[in-house]
Amino acid sequence: MEHWNVLLVSHVVAALFVLVIGPGQILRRRRDRIHRTMGYLWIAAMYYVCLSSFWIVSGGHFSWLHGLSAFTLVTVTLGLVSAIRRNIPAHRGNMVGSYLGTAIAFGFAVAVPGRAIPRLLAADPGTAVFVAALVAGSVAAVYLSLFRGALSGGLNANGRRGAQCARDP
Repeated sequence: MEHWNVLLVSHVVAALFVLVIGPGQILRRRRDRIHRTMGYLWIAAMYYVCLSSFWIVSGGHFSWLHGLSAFTLVTVTLGLVSAIRRNIPAHRGNMVGSYLGTAIAFGFAVAVPGRAIPRLLAADPGTAVFVAALVAGSVAAVYLSLFRGALSGGLNANGRRGAQCARDP
């Protein structure tokens, strides 16, 4: 892979999205509609990152990162199934493990010389910072939108309509 193309850029943006959403999902105390909505976005981005990685190869060969992608597809799916079945310890373990694996893969993608991200950082650090800020801002906007919807008259944090006032019929 010698140059940036739509597949590589979309893969990097989705991976950054996963990395930015992850801590909020893991550290947030409430497991409510906001957690579920952001979780579905996180899962969709994880599937995209993992599946798109199979078309990003160096010299026509897969690397150990592709093995991690295959493993992550399994763990994310197990985490989703566990959440649906309300097996919270299994859900938490699979999702935290998937996030940590993605963070480790990102570390290697950034740190290994000759890969696309280090070349971009060396050649055009402004673009790299802009993309990272854009992704972080997008995630912040989605969270704010969900929080505002929960706090205003829309659906509350439990996914129900706002509480009725005692005066209302």
